[in-house]
Amino acid sequence: MKRISLEEAVAAIPDGASLAVGGFVGVGTPERLCDELVRQGRRDLTLITNDTARPGMGVGKLISARCVRKVITSHIGLNPETQQQMHAGSLEVELVPQGSLVERIRCGGFGLGGVLTPTGLGTLAEEGKRRIEVEGKDYLLETALTADFALVHAMYADYSGNLHYLLTARNFNPIVAMAGSRVMATADHIVPVGVISPDDVMTPAAVVDHIVANH
Repeated sequence: MKRISLEEAVAAIPDGASLAVGGFVGVGTPERLCDELVRQGRRDLTLITNDTARPGMGVGKLISARCVRKVITSHIGLNPETQQQMHAGSLEVELVPQGSLVERIRCGGFGLGGVLTPTGLGTLAEEGKRRIEVEGKDYLLETALTADFALVHAMYADYSGNLHYLLTARNFNPIVAMAGSRVMATADHIVPVGVISPDDVMTPAAVVDHIVANH
């Protein structure tokens, strides 16, 4: 059975784990998993996510509760707590251009070593990265990102684990789901197999390890 209780799901995530979390400023983020991570007092997590949302929203709850040791993200401007912890030295922040970030996650999920991109050449984003010339043009090597766990949220999940995301809540979720060694999904509605048309499956059941029960 793929279904698991919320408490069991988070109990399987140890301190120090790396988490790739779907969502965009909280839209499409698995809020219940974030809440339970805080409740169970996880610490020293590495967070791979598009942004750190806002205080009290999505992964912003993990930041506020000081569950996170390092975050790899494209944007922290909406969360002053992320900025404060970064400046205080208690939170390591690796800022990555958004397109480069999603490509790094995609590469991790598809077994690639990285991607070559001109984005960031001659800027702070180049620091510590390899510059590679291809046919007379320079590129930065952005290495692949994977995580111990991928946490995603869907509108519909069936009992086998097929997922369908709604509108913009799709965002990073399908890519994140590919990059986690163990994938946990929450859903607004858990439905029998067949309710989600095969053409509407956005993350296939083969990728998903656990559906978090709603009750």
